[in-house]
Amino acid sequence: MADNEMSEDESFENEIVPSSTESATPTPAAADLLATAADPDLTEDLALALLKRPELHPEVLEKLAKNANALKSRKVKIALASHPKTPRHVSVPLARQFYTFDLMKVALSPLVPADVKVAVDDVLISRLKTVTTGERLTLARRASGRVAAALLLDVEIISTKIVDAKTVARETRVMQTALENPRLTEALVIHSVLRPAASAALVHAVAQHAKWSCRREIRAALLRTEHLSLARALEFSQEILAPLLHELLASSRLPAQIKDQLLRENPEKS
Repeated sequence: MADNEMSEDESFENEIVPSSTESATPTPAAADLLATAADPDLTEDLALALLKRPELHPEVLEKLAKNANALKSRKVKIALASHPKTPRHVSVPLARQFYTFDLMKVALSPLVPADVKVAVDDVLISRLKTVTTGERLTLARRASGRVAAALLLDVEIISTKIVDAKTVARETRVMQTALENPRLTEALVIHSVLRPAASAALVHAVAQHAKWSCRREIRAALLRTEHLSLARALEFSQEILAPLLHELLASSRLPAQIKDQLLRENPEKS
């Protein structure tokens, strides 16, 4: 994505004004606003000025969404999709037309309703396999927690061959970056490591991560995966009480020999 597009995205964050309480019906002034929104000669500047008004009634926003001239502007489309009063049936189809980083910016806007954010994230996640590695790295670093969690499953080459450290780092760089995303949550990490598509590289990375590996619930989840090393499994099992350890191992995909070793090393829990 071009640098000037990114700068426009970043400046857009400052263009949105917090929402106020919406009236049940349009005010008398809404008639003028409806006319403005429908004006075929509406310029980009006037449309953006209109969209800075937090009190806009949804009907005004729907009129603007049908204004073909105004919607020639990328900035207007983004502002319209990001307005807190824009109806979902307008904002979501509109967002499907956006570039990768425009989608990210809409999903991160604090003013966008939660259900719209989820829908926009879903559009973005569906495109991850088609965007460049550079774009995936940026998304891993800056996008929402849900997008970062999807990128935890991103490994460029999945191979059983023994490879050198540089190759492993190159193949897993998107996943490693996603683990550092500040919006990534414990619940999302657990969900990702328990996915059938979770790679050995992801399990190993989480098991060694300074932030995630010390969390009890994540350790318990890692003990249910098939890729956890014996050394880490022994370490993580030490702090788990007998009933929970038996429950975890009963549903774990760890090799049988590792499960047996865990119970032998913790005879009071067997």
